[in-house]
Amino acid sequence: MSRIPQWIRLSLDTNSDYRHVHAEIAGRALHTVCESAKCPNRGECWNEGTATMMLLGDICTRACRFCAVKSGRPEPADTEEPDRVASAARSMKLKYVVLTSVNRDDMPDGGAGIFAETISAIKRELPEASVEVLTPDFEGVEADIASVLRARPEVFSHNLETVRRLQPIVRPMASYGRSLAVLKYASEWRPEITVKSAIMVGLGETEDELYEAMDDLLDAGCQILAMGQYLRPSRKHIEVSRYADPEEFERMAARAREKGFRAVASGPMVRSSYRARELYESAVASVSTVG
Repeated sequence: MSRIPQWIRLSLDTNSDYRHVHAEIAGRALHTVCESAKCPNRGECWNEGTATMMLLGDICTRACRFCAVKSGRPEPADTEEPDRVASAARSMKLKYVVLTSVNRDDMPDGGAGIFAETISAIKRELPEASVEVLTPDFEGVEADIASVLRARPEVFSHNLETVRRLQPIVRPMASYGRSLAVLKYASEWRPEITVKSAIMVGLGETEDELYEAMDDLLDAGCQILAMGQYLRPSRKHIEVSRYADPEEFERMAARAREKGFRAVASGPMVRSSYRARELYESAVASVSTVG
């Protein structure tokens, strides 16, 4: 693939908020997807005093071909992690907390219990804060998904990542149908919950396949969609097939809104948790407007 185009730029500047976030994360022995997944927006987000907390360690039991997170055999889950995350959120004065995790197929509940305990701990420490969870598929076990939902996050997110045809290549230990089933289960749990997903562009998909995936997500009850450019973390990962320009992302966003998504973030640098609070508030506002 040709060199990275000029419209993809990483911010290297840091400010006092960035340093505060770094100190909170390091001081409490926490992990963030910003670091582990080599997110290109870490500088921007940390400079604004926000970060996406990654639960259950930094070693994943799966090895998706797009992902920079380490894979292997994780350490046992840290039962004190929920309280440390909640304490960090309070210290950072967060009004919107995003939680994600590695896959923990080695655990009986896939780590769902830690998700639930962390949501509850945050709501005790920060009663006015909203919580968004970006979860694994929990191998499709509804009882585990329900465990997370019972803790009442405002947003339940699970990423489809790519189109149906490419799932076995990009996510060999996952399933297109299973991911849709997870989202469907969450969307039917209770009407107040907002359901979200994300798709990457540049893995070899066609435009028609992207629109088919949008339709599948809508059928599963998904209300918020994030779309961004896949960037290859290393030579070990799947190659970038193409770089979509900002105008193409704008066209895809317009199509997604026409199809019925309540809120859409679409751009080369967009990632699943990028501007998460703004997207959620936009989705909620759209419901109020329709109502």
